[in-house]
Amino acid sequence: MKLFAFSETRYFADKIARELALPLAALEERDFKDGEHKARPLESVRGENVYVIQSLHGDDGMSPNDKLCRLLFFLATVREHGARSINVIAPYLAYARKDRRTKARDPVTTSYVAQLIEVVGTDLVMTLDVHNIVAFQNAHRCRTVHLDSRLPFSRRACELAGDGKVVVASPDPGGVKRAQLFRETFEARLGRPVSNAFMEKRRSAGIVSGTILAGDVDDATVIIIDDLISSGGTMVRAAEACRAHGARDVFAFAAHGLFTGDAPTSLAHPAISGLFVSDTVPPFRLTAPAAARVETITAAPLFAEAIRRIDEDGSLIELLASTE
Repeated sequence: MKLFAFSETRYFADKIARELALPLAALEERDFKDGEHKARPLESVRGENVYVIQSLHGDDGMSPNDKLCRLLFFLATVREHGARSINVIAPYLAYARKDRRTKARDPVTTSYVAQLIEVVGTDLVMTLDVHNIVAFQNAHRCRTVHLDSRLPFSRRACELAGDGKVVVASPDPGGVKRAQLFRETFEARLGRPVSNAFMEKRRSAGIVSGTILAGDVDDATVIIIDDLISSGGTMVRAAEACRAHGARDVFAFAAHGLFTGDAPTSLAHPAISGLFVSDTVPPFRLTAPAAARVETITAAPLFAEAIRRIDEDGSLIELLASTE
């Protein structure tokens, strides 16, 4: 097994390597004055199962497009130099939200990214909590492994639940299935019944509306669960609705914290008691006081165990049982 990671993803890759008790394999990265880039492995990959870790979120230095292009060129390089298998480990997978046409002549970028990844000879793509798991699986013709944040998140949620009434809520109708699956895992771990709720959401011309909350949250500790937080508006709107309907505490959980736009301001809203994200994307965009409210729960052990089982040709059924 050879683990590679680009410099911009070392914050997460180092954790995976420690879990596996393996060093990251050496690679050279060079940026040229004209903006082009070169990356090459500095050790042999012939006959090796190669795992390339690259989170595809945009940051202050690189766009998702930059990171994707670097990844594609490197995958092609290791394939050309004799790797037995090529496995993409993308903690955050860019363009996963654009999985269908919503307007005339719209692109379906999820599918195009999948085609680009496959054409360079990729055997497997692994990610965490994509926006639409069915679209992700259908877009790729190579093997896919979809990991889920429910296990690490449910542990923390149990610590927040207290002894009273607990409700798991989705901030929009599209996330009801995700919230339902989380509720089942959470309920089994907590050992007592957990109710569910969801928030109405309509979007037109970029404007989000909808005020109806379905479910009883009065005097409850509410866990809002979503795949990602972008500007934070959806989470705040749901938290405000829960508070207006009598919720005692409202905790927001999301696998990926992108924290774009007005997120530093909106996520400081007092309706949210606490905010929890995984470490697939570092919260570099957040400033005080919102940054002080964010707790990061690592997903690295989950990725490491999945990589270990794949490399040993082991079963993923137990590991993924909570995601089916």
